[in-house]
Amino acid sequence: MSGKSLVVYLMAGKETPALAGAAVAGGADIVEIGFPFSDPLADGPVIRAAAEKALAAGMRTKECLACLAEARARVGDVPLIPMTYASLLEAYGWQRFETDARAAGATSFIIADTAAGTRPELRRVQLVAPTSTDERIALAAAETDGWLYLVTLTGTTGTRSELSGELEGLAARARALTNVPLYAGFGISTPEQARAAADLTDGVVVGSRAVQVAEQGTEALRQYVASLRAALDA
Repeated sequence: MSGKSLVVYLMAGKETPALAGAAVAGGADIVEIGFPFSDPLADGPVIRAAAEKALAAGMRTKECLACLAEARARVGDVPLIPMTYASLLEAYGWQRFETDARAAGATSFIIADTAAGTRPELRRVQLVAPTSTDERIALAAAETDGWLYLVTLTGTTGTRSELSGELEGLAARARALTNVPLYAGFGISTPEQARAAADLTDGVVVGSRAVQVAEQGTEALRQYVASLRAALDA
């Protein structure tokens, strides 16, 4: 892994294992795989539409776990992180989900609507936002699995024309409270934005734009991820 980490998000689907391979070939250090949910509160229109498309194609939890296992076979030991919502785990069973997902190759988990301090038995990557208090940031950092996900703005995911001005203050507060790596996500879509975010943090998460590019196929995604990787390594 190079100096700055690059996390790429993809929605679970038939093409996702090949896309995960392409993302890794382009330089992704970690791949998040979205398990679709009918009411994804944190997600903007791109990922929401991708979730609806995945659900319409029959991507339920068992199918998503099979997708995860196939992706694991494609990417070797690159970390794979399912990202979803608590309702999916409530329906499937929290312990059962963790057991089955780890068996399928999950390295960790992101449960977007489950705050630090709840369900501590599921070790996962925690999210904090500009609205988080120092107390919440410290708790999330203490419980997080490997790195802390900095939500760069107050709102949903999506591509934006410029990097959120709220990231700098959030990153500074988190740095003062913890030594765990800080990765910034939400609203990062261009190589320039990725570089700017990485100047303030230890890595970046790219979601909506990666999902859009993935619709153009594996080679388009590989090239896009490579452009982000080049910006982070510059």
